[in-house]
Amino acid sequence: MQDYLIRALTTNKEIRALAVRSTALVEEARKSHNTSPVATAALGRALSGALLMGSMIKGGDEIKLIFEGDGPLGRIIAEANQHGEVRGYVNNPQPPLQLNMEGKLDVAAAIGHGQLRVVKSKLLKSSYESSVPLVSGEIAEDLTYYYAQSEQTPSAVGLGVLVNKDLSVKAAGGFIIQLLPGAKEETINTLEANLKEISSVSRFVEEGKTPEEILDILLAGFDFRIMERKEVEYKCKCDRERIAVLLSSFDKKEIEEIIEKEGKVEVRCHFCNQIYEFSLADINKLEFD
Repeated sequence: MQDYLIRALTTNKEIRALAVRSTALVEEARKSHNTSPVATAALGRALSGALLMGSMIKGGDEIKLIFEGDGPLGRIIAEANQHGEVRGYVNNPQPPLQLNMEGKLDVAAAIGHGQLRVVKSKLLKSSYESSVPLVSGEIAEDLTYYYAQSEQTPSAVGLGVLVNKDLSVKAAGGFIIQLLPGAKEETINTLEANLKEISSVSRFVEEGKTPEEILDILLAGFDFRIMERKEVEYKCKCDRERIAVLLSSFDKKEIEEIIEKEGKVEVRCHFCNQIYEFSLADINKLEFD
């Protein structure tokens, strides 16, 4: 089933809602990074969250989520834009298996305590960064807290990833619901009651529920319009030209010494694990700083 995201607005203009199915792209990330089940769950949630948040930014801007915890996963990074493109990685893709008291993957323990940094990069302008403490390490709760503290926007974020016994991704997806300025008390009460009925986002996806059907549940009692529907994908921005520019910022003598020992220099992209090889002839064509 195709991965896609929808953005909706209630007709009373008091609630903004987004939902995404991201199963295939999270599976692609798992394959690229060879992640263990708990790393797959954590990275998958971060990727889905970044996609949802990226869909609310303006053209040309990008958003980066950086989860910096003291748990075995280390740093988790997810980058997305409004076009439905996302990429990311986790520092330690193979941490020990961790289960919580319910026997489920313990993402919170794997991430640990620390901070969430949100960076909004503007096209041809300086970026804006804000940070908040990690309140749980569950990612969805941390993003909910970020919106409340940094953007003063009452929000509910739900993210989920289910992993098969063969380690592949069975289901992944998520939602963001936000109250807009002027929301009435009746609207708030109805929405809170709906959210209490949500037990598992990934279970919805596993059951075959579409993003539209997920919003039907979240926004029960409200009329809403789908403002946008778009495909989403795991897409890295790296290419040989970008890597060459990166290499040219290093000391040429050091690179030449590596080539003398190894016969070539290899650069691996963090986001997709693609390896780029450069020979001495390639290096000599570059313009170093």
